Amino acid sequence: MLEFINSIDSVLGGIILIVMLFGCGIFFTIALRGVQFRYFFKAFKLMFTGSGRQEEGGLSSFQALSTAVAAQVGTGNVGGVATAIATGGPGAIFWMWITAILGMPTIFAEAVLAQAYRQRKDGILVGGPAYYISRGLGQKNRTLGKVLAGIFAVAIILALGFAGNMVQANSISLAVNNSFGIPKWVIGAFLAILAASIFIGGVKRIGRFAELVVPFMAVVYIIAAIVLLFKFRTHIGTAFGEIIHGAFNPTAAAGGFAGAVVRQAIRLGVQRGLFSNEAGMGSTPHAHAVANVNHPAEQGLIAFCGVFIDTVLICSATALAILVTDSYKVAGLESVEITQKAFETGFGTIGASLLAICLTFFAFTTIIGWYYFGESNIVYLFGNKGLMPYRVLVIAAIVFGAMTKVELVWALNALLNNLMVYPNVIALVLLAPMVIHIYKDYNKCLKKGIVDFNYEQQ
Repeated sequence: MLEFINSIDSVLGGIILIVMLFGCGIFFTIALRGVQFRYFFKAFKLMFTGSGRQEEGGLSSFQALSTAVAAQVGTGNVGGVATAIATGGPGAIFWMWITAILGMPTIFAEAVLAQAYRQRKDGILVGGPAYYISRGLGQKNRTLGKVLAGIFAVAIILALGFAGNMVQANSISLAVNNSFGIPKWVIGAFLAILAASIFIGGVKRIGRFAELVVPFMAVVYIIAAIVLLFKFRTHIGTAFGEIIHGAFNPTAAAGGFAGAVVRQAIRLGVQRGLFSNEAGMGSTPHAHAVANVNHPAEQGLIAFCGVFIDTVLICSATALAILVTDSYKVAGLESVEITQKAFETGFGTIGASLLAICLTFFAFTTIIGWYYFGESNIVYLFGNKGLMPYRVLVIAAIVFGAMTKVELVWALNALLNNLMVYPNVIALVLLAPMVIHIYKDYNKCLKKGIVDFNYEQQ
C-alpha cells in the first residue's frame, strides 16, 4: 500500500503540479499587473490598520492573517528548508524566493474569491475553495462545481484535519522527547487537551489564539536567527554568494554536492516555497474568507503578507542560519537535525532546546490552523452536525500521531496535499475574470476615496 501511494504521489506531486502552481503565479502576476509589487507597502499597512467593518462570526483582518500564518508556518520552515539545501544545494533557496514572489498574486486571488463567495451556513460564516468552486463554477456548470468542490473538501479534511495533524503532533513529540525526555504519551495527552480547549471556542477563540501566539513565535524565531547571523556575520556574504551561484551553476557551490544540478535546485526550491506558504493549495482562504474588511481585495493584499512572512522571512532565516554555520555539510544529518546543528553551533547546547521550543510552537499553531480549515469543509459537507464527531476524531489523531509514526499516514498526507491543488487551481483559472473584476473595482474605489463592496450581490 505504501509503495502504491508513493507511486501515485510521484505523479500528482511531480512536474505537472509544479508547472500548474508556478504557471498560476505567473498568470495572476500578469493579469493583476504585478499586484504584489504595486501594493506591497499598502498591504502591510492594511495588515496593521485593518478595517472598521464588522460582521457577526467574522474575524479582524489581522486575526484572519494570523490564523493563515499559523497554518503556513510549520515544521517545513525548519526541516523542509534544510532538506531542500541538503539535496538541491544552496541554490534551492533562490528558487524558493522566486516562488514566494509568484505565490503572492495566487494567494491574493484565493483570498478575493473566498471573500466574494463566502456564505453563512447553519449560522456560521464560512468560505474557502469548496464554496467558491461550488458557487462560482456552479453558475456555469453545476455538476463540475459540485464534483471539484467535493473532491477538494474531502481531500483537505483527510490531508490537514487528520493526517496532517498527526504529522505535526509527531514532530512535536519527537522534538520535546529528544530535548527534555518527556514521554510521548504525556506530550500527546497535553496537546490534545490544549487543542480541544481552543477548538471548542470556535473560530473566535482560534482567531484570538493565533493573534496572540503567531506574531510572538515568528518574532522569537527571527530574532534568534538574527543573533546567530550576527555571530557569523563574516559568513553572510559567502552564504548569499552560494545561493546565487548554486541557483544557476550546474553544481552546488559548496563541496559534497557533486550531483546537485540546477534542475534539482529549481525543483526543490519551488516545492519548498509552494508547500511552505501554501499559495495555490487552497488551505489559507478559509481563514481569509471570514475576515471583516470593506472590500475582498483588501484581504487579498493582507493574504500575500502571509507568503512574505512565511517564505521570505522565516524560511530565509532558517536557510541563512544553516548556510553561515555550514551545518548542511555535516555527514549523517537530515531535515530538522541540520537546522538543530546550526542552532547548536550558534548557541551551544541551549540551541537545541531553543529550536525544540520554536518547532513546538510552529507545529502546534499549524494544528490549530489546519483543524479550522478542515472544520470549514466539514460544515460545507455536513453542516453543524458534523462538527462534534470531527473534533473528537482530530483529538484522537493528535494523540495517536504524537505516540506513533506511521509511514502510511505520512505518505497519505503528502498525496492528499497534492490532490487539493488540482481542483483549486482549475477553479482559480476559470474564475480569474471575477478576480480581475474585483481588483479593478478596488482600484476604482481607491480613486474615489471610498472603499466599499456589496457582498449581498454575490
